[in-house]
Amino acid sequence: MKQVVQNYKSGELAVLDVPVPGCKPGGVLVRTAYSLISTGTELMKMSEAGMSMLGKARSRPDQVAKVMQSVATNGVPATYRKVMGKLDSYTPLGYSLCGVVEQVGAGVDDVKVGDLVACAGNEHALHAELNWVPKNLYTPVPDGLAPRHAAFGTVGSIAMQGVRQGEPQLGEVALVIGLGLIGQLVVQLLTAAGVRVVGADPDPTRCELAERLGAAACGDPASPAVEAAVAELTGGHGVDQVFLAAGGGSNQPVELAARLARDRGRVVDIGKCRLDLPWNAYYEKELDVRFSRSYGPGRYDPAYELEGRDYPIGYVRWTERRNLACFLDLLARGSVDVEPLVSHVADFDDAVETYQSLKDGDLKAVAVLFRYPEQAEEQGESAAPEVSVPEVRRTGTTVAPVRSAKTPVRLAFVGAGNYATSMLLPHLAQREGVELSTVVTTTALSAANAQRKFGFAEATTDLDAVLGDKSIDAVFVVTRHSSHAELTRQALLAGKTVFVEKPLALSEDELAGVLAAVEESGNDRLQVGFNRRFAPLLQEARKRFGARTGPASLRYLVNAGKLQHGSWYLQQGAEGSRFAGEGGHFIDTASWLLDADPVSVYATAAPGNEDLQVVLRYPDGSTATISYVTTGAAGFPKETLDLIADGRVLRLDDFVRASVYSDGTVGRKQWVSSRLPKARDKGQNAELAAFIKAVRTGGPMPVPLESLVATTSATLAVQAGLAGGAPVTLARAR
Repeated sequence: MKQVVQNYKSGELAVLDVPVPGCKPGGVLVRTAYSLISTGTELMKMSEAGMSMLGKARSRPDQVAKVMQSVATNGVPATYRKVMGKLDSYTPLGYSLCGVVEQVGAGVDDVKVGDLVACAGNEHALHAELNWVPKNLYTPVPDGLAPRHAAFGTVGSIAMQGVRQGEPQLGEVALVIGLGLIGQLVVQLLTAAGVRVVGADPDPTRCELAERLGAAACGDPASPAVEAAVAELTGGHGVDQVFLAAGGGSNQPVELAARLARDRGRVVDIGKCRLDLPWNAYYEKELDVRFSRSYGPGRYDPAYELEGRDYPIGYVRWTERRNLACFLDLLARGSVDVEPLVSHVADFDDAVETYQSLKDGDLKAVAVLFRYPEQAEEQGESAAPEVSVPEVRRTGTTVAPVRSAKTPVRLAFVGAGNYATSMLLPHLAQREGVELSTVVTTTALSAANAQRKFGFAEATTDLDAVLGDKSIDAVFVVTRHSSHAELTRQALLAGKTVFVEKPLALSEDELAGVLAAVEESGNDRLQVGFNRRFAPLLQEARKRFGARTGPASLRYLVNAGKLQHGSWYLQQGAEGSRFAGEGGHFIDTASWLLDADPVSVYATAAPGNEDLQVVLRYPDGSTATISYVTTGAAGFPKETLDLIADGRVLRLDDFVRASVYSDGTVGRKQWVSSRLPKARDKGQNAELAAFIKAVRTGGPMPVPLESLVATTSATLAVQAGLAGGAPVTLARAR
């Protein structure tokens, strides 16, 4: 299929061939009929993409702050690779469309194949021939409403949410500053609500259009006409609400709002304009400044948008989806008219030329629609206790083929998110003897980006085709946590060698399913992405520390920090707890340093606190204490580790420096890493080298399967320990 994309680094626009997105549960696959260009938001993104790196940084200070934090945590080289990787990737455009349901995912019962729906979302309602849209971001189109008009649903919801924030009442007077696409819709919604409207925009054509659509008077904000109209309609008191629907860097809109609002009036920011509020003016009138967050309640909440959890109507009357449905109803009843806003309808194949005409100013438009090819034929639906450490059983002997040095190892990736593209693929793409065969994603553009950047031969959304391809030697599973166990199970049954990022499983049942696949297939060729044991600095420190004779005490502080709002790690119902996802890293490192698997786990946390203390006990009496904290200082190192035994101490400081101390009258430093490494090397490259070697030679996997299972069981036992408040024995199954 085709999709409009932009490279944020170079500004390049393209209509790209990408795989068809998969139809996941909880949503529908929609074939687009019309999609709407947001002439404000999308042209702003185009403008930012054309800036220099300094200009991009100045326009997004919030992202600069994140980069600086990443530098402090991960070092300059890793941060540079991550940032450049994100910048030099194709990003999607679009967020408002209308189309026909082509496939229905599991759990969806409110629409069927062939239904016409309006869709929202800058990750789901894209300028693309096909989109997967979750349940709360689409709504059926009322009978008789034209698809080209229904494509305005998202921008209409943005305007509607802004109007709701203003709380207009019959007979009031409002001022709308900025008469672009959103401003024109705000004018109509206010008029439909019985509010008299004054509009302000420097473009006389837009002023005339707003007056035709119901505004009482409009004019240039710099002229006296607007102030005169407000004075006449309000008896000199000023408007009840001001709606800021303008963009740009001028502070004129907020100054005009203060001048023309009545005492204790409301100012609602809908657009992205400069907001240097003149303190005296806003203070003296005690103006109520409000922000309107996009389409309405639910926006930026993954539980609502991705998991389909609706808000009770008794508590949240107007959500994203209800705003979308309400706006379509107003369109269908003729209370709002979007046809006069349509300046141009372009064929989807001409998308690049259309954007360029808008950017250059050759095409003057309020709203532009993309028209897609005729709909294809309708398609049917597609179908504390004790925790047992499972025993690894194999039927027969696993025989892995040995490949000659001249024959490349062919790899497939399932998933191409941030970790895969920043920490794994850069190492594999430049490794001799490796061929990146196929990348599989549910989001088509992710696959296309990975194919372009790393040289995959194919990009697809069809997992079965990859698992059935006998020429593929190994499959990397780098998807969200909840899918790891099932994808690993399928790949093992297909006879593939598997590299799965942590965690291997989120429950004992999932782990049992993976091991059942090993037993059924006789295929135990599995590696989990526990990379820290492969870190060169830690490897050297362990060697310098030497063998021990007595029990050891290990302390591991993980300064994990707070998650950003919207992180999918917060979706604990679907993706497991944060420690369930990350904790295996630290348990595996401790077990490797102590050369044993834990026999019990004790975990504790303060009520309502994400900070965990996990104590692992080992067969020889050694203990490992992992402090996993989110409330520490952001500038403190992320990981520090001390191993103490036999009068010696091994110290690791965030994979930047390591040292070993031996006993003496004063305490003699035996070894310290000679210099700071150029970057924090947490072992990914060495881990991948060991994995590729095992695939090529048919030799043992880098970490025994029994160890992977023991680490996974110990990680799962942490949650059981927190629930039970007592140590959990890790009993080996008989």
